Amino acid sequence: MRQPDHADRDLAAVLHALGDPVRLALVRRMAEDGETACSPDGVDVPRSTLSNHWRILREAGITQTRRAGKARLMTLRRAELDARFPGLLAAVLAEDGR
Repeated sequence: MRQPDHADRDLAAVLHALGDPVRLALVRRMAEDGETACSPDGVDVPRSTLSNHWRILREAGITQTRRAGKARLMTLRRAELDARFPGLLAAVLAEDGR
């Protein structure tokens, strides 16, 4: 899968991706747990909707996908996001007292 280049990341796309409650929950999960399966426990949305959420996060440059056999594992591109938009991810993750 194509991962966006560092220079391709756009603040509007990142904010859009983080603006959805399901995607924000996925980002928080990755921030806490590290690598996450594409169908994590406790996420109650249809599989096709979840795939769309992952696509939006990936295309915004927020996540990176790794294949392990048939499984796809997602990780947060925290270092790259922090370099491009200092403090943004920390502020988003700190919302609601986290």
